[in-house]
Formats: sequence, structure tokens, C-alpha cells
Amino acid sequence: MTAFLTEDFLLTTETARDLYHQFAERMPIIDYHCHVSPKEIFEDKHFDNITKLWLGGDHYKWRLMRSNGTDEYYITGDAPAYDKFMKFAEALPKAIGNPMYHWCHLELKRYFGYEGVLNASTAPEVWALCEEKLKDPAMSVRGIIKKSGVKFIGTTDDPIDSLEYHRLIAKDKSFETVVGPSFRPDKALNIDKAGWLDYISKLSEVSGVEINSMEALRTALSARMAHFKTHGCRASDHGLDFMVYAEADEDTLNQILEKGLSGKSVTADEAEAFKTSLLLFCGREYTRLGWVMQIHYNCLRNPNSAMLERLGPDTGFDCIGPNDGCRKLAKLLDRLYRESALPRTVIYSLDASDNAFIDTLIGAFQGTEIPGKLQHGSAWWFNDNKQGMRDQLISLANLSLLGNFVGMLTDSRSFLSYTRHEYFRRILCGLIGEWVENGEYPADMDTLGTIISDICYGNAKRYFGL
Repeated sequence: MTAFLTEDFLLTTETARDLYHQFAERMPIIDYHCHVSPKEIFEDKHFDNITKLWLGGDHYKWRLMRSNGTDEYYITGDAPAYDKFMKFAEALPKAIGNPMYHWCHLELKRYFGYEGVLNASTAPEVWALCEEKLKDPAMSVRGIIKKSGVKFIGTTDDPIDSLEYHRLIAKDKSFETVVGPSFRPDKALNIDKAGWLDYISKLSEVSGVEINSMEALRTALSARMAHFKTHGCRASDHGLDFMVYAEADEDTLNQILEKGLSGKSVTADEAEAFKTSLLLFCGREYTRLGWVMQIHYNCLRNPNSAMLERLGPDTGFDCIGPNDGCRKLAKLLDRLYRESALPRTVIYSLDASDNAFIDTLIGAFQGTEIPGKLQHGSAWWFNDNKQGMRDQLISLANLSLLGNFVGMLTDSRSFLSYTRHEYFRRILCGLIGEWVENGEYPADMDTLGTIISDICYGNAKRYFGL
């Protein structure tokens, strides 16, 4: 029987172990898409206890606790930090087969030196150990980033953000990790969602543009893109929920905008046309600016309306939402390609059944600017697990060029989540090791080492222009 979480964890063949320990293990990290706070990076925040560092804002852990019947008081409520940690520790042993079990123990091992397992019995000693370790100045936010070998962090930022903390981080030459903003204009596109009109008012204020037409809205967004570019932006990100594509002429679009500005509800068809127009505009601008466009879609947001009213959005109540977005995505890429305006693009679907579609679609629109101009993004969110990663890697290898893949990202709000890169790298080396030992690929360690190193680091470095 193999022991739990050894240094050869998930590396079941000799080739896998060689690939991981000789190549993947020592690669730096480019975390090109995440949700950590630039303010906390600038301030080099210290966390008092493991609950604040671990459970604050972590939807994955919240969902796990809810699945164990834990009262919301111990999840997002005002329960003492120690009690919250105890409730999580009670639930964790039941998470067999869930990546959370692996992530948590990798984090405890790498950052706190804990070699045991977390459960209700061990929780007091783990709490005390973490509390003591967190007193170490090296366990500040910047210390964790440095310890993790992170070279670049791509945060997710709204167009109206001042990016003040990005500017301050860039000025601080003592901090070697580059922190760049990513342009996330979802709130400007979501004319059919609550709060859009208030948001447009704020966008108008910060851009200095009176938004009374589609042209004015495009001008306002362009102004904010220019602001982001001066602060080192290299990428955008679109969280579309469901893929859209519906063309409309300028007069129709202005009528839809006017309807939204007057506070009236728009129809689903009108919203789709409005979003499509802005997506196309953004894609053209990203090409001009040399930015990467990231598209996330197929997420059903807030199906539990009662909890949405109680806690608000982004509190761990979303789910996979399959729909007929494939043809619409193809039409979007085709329109931009015909205009010679298709930027480097990374595509993520929350519906894993889209894997083969994405892998064949990107092959229809590749370009000569860079190998793998169009990318199938790493297994996203609910697919961010051992099987989900293997499925994404196998599909990409079967239908495209795995050697050009830009690899892993955390997509996380936690500064301890960099072990997810380790988890991915072990799965990657395990899979390739299997292929080699099955005689499906030569045991050419020079070529294999290049492939592993590129997927873990080199491809993303080139792709994002770092």
C-alpha cells in the first residue's frame, strides 16, 4: 500500500517520478488568472490565524461545509474563527475523492510543515501549529508568494478600478514578483442584470465620457483599457455565464442602450445583441493592444435564489450550466478572424462535455503569431480535480498539440492555492509517464523535459509576453 501524500504522490511510474522531480518540480509559477487582492499584496498582509487565511472567501470550502450540514453561522456568519476551523475539520475527512482533501493537506505540508492528517481530533494541534507558524514574518502574503516561486500574478480587475495598488506594487523594487491587472468588463456588458445602470454611471465618471450612445460606451471602455495598459495589463477576462452571439445594427444597439439607460428591462434577445457587440469591440481592441482574451462560459449563477437574497452573489452557490454555446463561440471567433482582429484567446467552459468541441474549434483558428495562439484553458472550477484535469489534458493531446499548452492557474482568492500548480504538475507528469511506459511515446528525456517545462512555465511566459 502506498502511503498518503509522499513526495511521489500521484507519480505512479518511474518515468512520471523522473519527469516531476527533474523538471516540473523546480519550475517557477506564472499564475496568469486569479482573484487575490492586490491591496493585500501591497500591504504584505499577515493573517492572525488559519481561518482568516484559509476559509475567508473560499467558496470551495464553504460548499464542502454546507454539504456536511454545517450551519451558515460557521461558514459566512459571525462564529469565532476557531469554531469555524473546527467545523471545517469535521467535514474534511468525508471528502474522499474530492480535490479539496489533497489541496488542504498539500497546503498544510508545504506552508506549515504539517505531516499528519486534518480531522476533528487533530484540529486543535493543527490550529496551534498554524497560529505559531503565522507569527513568522516569512508567512506574510509576499513571503508566501516568494516561497511559492511565483514570478507573475494576473489579478482580475474591473474597468473602473483605479489600479492604485498595482502602481504601488510596481514602484516597490524590493518585491520581485510582477503583479499585473486583467481587464474584466462583465458589469458593463450585463445590461440585463441588477446594478448595470449604476455601474454605467460610475464608468462614465471615471472615464470622463458621457455614456449616451454605443459609440460613447466604446470610447469609455477604450479609455479604461488605456489606463490598464499603463499599469501593465496583458490580458482580459470575460465571465459570460452563457455564450452569446447575435448581430444587430448600430441603430438597434443604440435603442437597446437607451432602454437600459432609462431603467427599463431589456429582453433576452436584446441583451444578447448588446453583449455580442461589446464582445466584438473588446476583441478588436485586445488585438490592437496585444492582450490575451480569456472567455469563461457555461456557468449557471445563483440557482438558489433564497441564498442569493441572503448572502449576495459569489458566495458558493453557482453550478455547471450547459447550453448551446458552441455554435455561438464559433461565430464570435469567425467574425473576429475574418476581420483579422482575433486576439490570442484562452477558452474555458464549465461544462466538461465541451472539451472536444473546444479542442477542435481552436484548431480551426490558429495563427502564425505564436504557437498555440488559441488555447483550451486549464480544467476550470468544478473540473479542477484529478479526473477533470486528466480529461482536459487527454482531449487536448488527442485533438491539438499538448506541447503548446499554457498550463495551470489558480483562479483562487487564497494565497495558499499555489499548491494547485503542484497538484496539476503531478497529474501532468503522471499522465505523460503512463504514455511513455506504455510505449506510446519514446523515453526521450530531453524532449519530454522540454514539453514538461514548457507546459509548467515556458509556454505561459511566452504567451503572456513576460
